[in-house]
Amino acid sequence: MNKKWLIHLVLIIGAVVMVTPFLWMVLTSLKSFGEAMQVPITIFPEEWLVENYLDVFASIDMMRYYFNTLMVTLGRTLGQLILCSLAAFAFARMDFPGKNVIFIVVLSVLMVPMQIILIPNYGILTSLGWIDTFYALIVPGMFSAFGVFLLRQFFLGIPKELDEAATIDGCSFFGIYWRIILPNATPGLIALGIFTVLASWNDFLWPLVMTNSEETRMLSVGIAAFQGQYSTDYPLLMASAVLSTIPMLIMFVLLQKHLVSGIALQGVRR
Repeated sequence: MNKKWLIHLVLIIGAVVMVTPFLWMVLTSLKSFGEAMQVPITIFPEEWLVENYLDVFASIDMMRYYFNTLMVTLGRTLGQLILCSLAAFAFARMDFPGKNVIFIVVLSVLMVPMQIILIPNYGILTSLGWIDTFYALIVPGMFSAFGVFLLRQFFLGIPKELDEAATIDGCSFFGIYWRIILPNATPGLIALGIFTVLASWNDFLWPLVMTNSEETRMLSVGIAAFQGQYSTDYPLLMASAVLSTIPMLIMFVLLQKHLVSGIALQGVRR
């Protein structure tokens, strides 16, 4: 019983540590600029300024940033679900020369920091004429070595007897992939989709480097406009951060069961 209480105590402390920054962000978004900067620090606003959220929409083109971010996120997510599942199917179900070596090379990409390949990628996209376009924001993010690894683990856990039965019934390789593998790997696909959505929605460095105009700017870059060289409007910055976080919170609440299930099942794959 004591062990159970200790576990719950640790979980409660962890939850407080995780939730405190978000609560501080929400409370700061409702303060005036002077109150947000004053010392000593106040936790709760003296005057709850809900109009800060209206000022955000008046200061920046928030709806365009929402649309751009949503479009880029959907493009990257659909691309990863298609391309990563196809690659994972090849590594899990097909035999070809050098399969294991190629898979190791794909996994090695996970050890390369994004900052190292930023300049070469910029040069490639410049030669293609894609700078400051949605092609630059979507296409490079449509493949993920992590996604290939994650889905391959799921596919390996699906009995190969199902493939053999489908083959006897005249099913092709693509038919096995579409009719057998994907329906049985739904938790893995949902987990990868959630991870991709989160990574794309919060991406900052890549959109910052690849876009120059308001027409292609994403939320993460747009809300940085409140952070100036000499001063930062923290209430509006926090209000815009809250507005950009709400869609991800809704997604997590709706899909948390599938996310936990996907991660749990992935851990028992061989």
